Amino acid sequence: MQAELVPASEGHLYVLLPLVAAYHTFESFHRTEAERESAVRRLLNDSSLGGIWLVQADGELAGYIALCKGYSIEFGGYDAFIDELYLEPAFRGKGLGRQVLELIKEEARNADICAVHLEVARNNTPARTLYARAGFAAREKYVLMSINLL
Repeated sequence: MQAELVPASEGHLYVLLPLVAAYHTFESFHRTEAERESAVRRLLNDSSLGGIWLVQADGELAGYIALCKGYSIEFGGYDAFIDELYLEPAFRGKGLGRQVLELIKEEARNADICAVHLEVARNNTPARTLYARAGFAAREKYVLMSINLL
């Protein structure tokens, strides 16, 4: 199975939104359809924030990946978070995720991004294994902490 990343545009919105909804259901994220659409639309329309890519596998739509940009003094320049990575269940466990991570790292390098971060549920062993094999390492000294301001 060969992965390809296709940069998403607003024209892909209605293909993308059901995938985002499926991912949010999988992770038990609670956002309304309108909130999801607004967030996705903003990222699609402002490349300074990052981007979203559709994941194609042998020409079939398999999922998506969203990369959101930031800046880090610690890492010496632009950094980014893999905010969301979702593959449809039929495409999991076939090496596609590993390919997608390699492709998104290349996209990040091309965008002058020095470091890529992600967060993963502690109990999601398959995802943690995938990310470790792709070179991501837990920063045990640090704890990601968040506050929702909305």
